[in-house]
Amino acid sequence: MIIKSNRELKTLYDELRPGDIFIGSLSWKHLRQAVLIDFLERGIRCLPSALSQILNTSKAAQAFLLKNWMLPQTLVISRRSDLINAVNQYNKIGIGQVVSKQDHMHCGHGVRKWDHIEILYSTMALSEASYPFVLQPYVEDFTDIRVIIIGDYVESYVRHNPYSFRVNISSGGTSYAYNLNADKEQFCRTLMKRGKFPFAHIDLLVLKNGDCFLSEIALNGGIKGARIGREELERKKRALLENLAQDIQT
Repeated sequence: MIIKSNRELKTLYDELRPGDIFIGSLSWKHLRQAVLIDFLERGIRCLPSALSQILNTSKAAQAFLLKNWMLPQTLVISRRSDLINAVNQYNKIGIGQVVSKQDHMHCGHGVRKWDHIEILYSTMALSEASYPFVLQPYVEDFTDIRVIIIGDYVESYVRHNPYSFRVNISSGGTSYAYNLNADKEQFCRTLMKRGKFPFAHIDLLVLKNGDCFLSEIALNGGIKGARIGREELERKKRALLENLAQDIQT
């Protein structure tokens, strides 16, 4: 059985059997992890994969599992002792300005720059509510590239905003097409394979020396600046998932 909507899933949930497939992202926000674990335990497949749906919603999970593709010294800070250790580690190697990325926040709203990690620590000492978060060294000279990959479809463009290090296009930024070379495309497809993403919106940081790093990856994302329209984008994603489901059952 192939389930193609959340409404159908809720109706037939208890009737699912090993080998059944659910197509789509789960709409149960607060129960998502429990349902995905239940799927895995019962032998029920979901497309996109359970892993990609978890990574899609958590910057901390991305930094933990996809750390090898991110900036060196990227850390997941889950508690105060992690931050104390990070203070020592960053000070030891001379890292000054840092960036924190709050978990479960999107569109750049949870991205903050700190002139020194000690300022971050002093601020966090007054609150436990912001854990976990991702901590990274701040880099100035880089190119921000958004890559969209759906099967054989690949599109990439540069996002630039002279008024904000977050490079939001919606806040006064601009964009222009970027020629993604084979090495960078392979870089993207390798991390997609690791996170089991059938398709992805990927943000890359390319430094002045040419080094390429993952910033974030998502199943869905903004397309302001992209050539492809939302309707065509969703059509391609749906077709890919349905083809994958048919391949699994044959």
